[in-house]
Amino acid sequence: MTIRPGPRNSITDIAGILVGQAEDLAVRSGVTVLLPEMRCAAAVDVRGGAPGTRDTDALDPTCLVEAIDAVVLSGGSVHGLEAASGVVAWLAAHGRGHPVGSVRVPIVPAAILFDLTNGGDKGWGDTPPYRALALAACDAAGTEVRQGNAGAGTGAKTATCKGGLGTASAFDPETGVTIGALVAANPVGAVTMPDGTFWAWPWEQEREFGGPHRPTGPAEPEPVLFRHPASPQPEPGGNTTIGIVAVDAALTKAEAQRLAIMAQDGLARAIRPVHTPMDGDTIFALATGAVKLPEPRSVALARIGAIAADCVARAIACGVWHAETLGPHTAWREKYGKP
Repeated sequence: MTIRPGPRNSITDIAGILVGQAEDLAVRSGVTVLLPEMRCAAAVDVRGGAPGTRDTDALDPTCLVEAIDAVVLSGGSVHGLEAASGVVAWLAAHGRGHPVGSVRVPIVPAAILFDLTNGGDKGWGDTPPYRALALAACDAAGTEVRQGNAGAGTGAKTATCKGGLGTASAFDPETGVTIGALVAANPVGAVTMPDGTFWAWPWEQEREFGGPHRPTGPAEPEPVLFRHPASPQPEPGGNTTIGIVAVDAALTKAEAQRLAIMAQDGLARAIRPVHTPMDGDTIFALATGAVKLPEPRSVALARIGAIAADCVARAIACGVWHAETLGPHTAWREKYGKP
């Protein structure tokens, strides 16, 4: 049985999953919000050495909260954590959240990437734009997902070219589960071989990032690091790839955590090196619960986890392929002269 992308090749191929985005091109930063129509079981896996997150401890399977209301990916480094406050306010105003007595408390985990030195206007004083961007993203939520210089990927970069926001999906006929990924790629490492071939090329589906790709020369024997002329030296905490995988399967929080752990392997398939001391690589996993996971559950979970890792790798390449040149950060298509 063949695994193929969903109709949109997007995380929104999972019923009930919406995505909203907003960005400020003058600031060269933005916010991406995954806004499910239902509360979802969720977990997280953090592998980078310089993460910036909010409410990730609540996702531990031993903790009280069984479901979340949204997930936020944001630029802006620590300032971008303010975006989650905007989403909390939006959800509360719409009567959504974890029930506590007569009130609702929205649960909104978040992760941020570092784009403060990409040349945009960061002179916002005591009013960072991320709360307002998050509110705009919530209002814009829908099934269409803009890629490249969009949302949290607006100001992203990689070691060799412009980074960006990407998405991909797959339907697994064996389990009946749809899997999707949404990733903002801003790694200190490279997403390409020296000839411009994406490291993720073996997993491409239906020319989603301009394929077919095949290396035209040998792969680099050593990791490519810090090659971008605008950032010749590594900055501690100055990068990070953050993302979300979602499935329509019914998973426990512990199973969702295993899904997040397996999905992190997608970063290693698409970025070299990855999970460095300078990255804050973080992957969230969500499960809407619409599809019963077939028995044996462990085998089915292993299968969808492997597919999720492929989707993450594909989403990273899609985000970079769709990105456009911004300031000193050259787009992949311009740099490598490919369609």
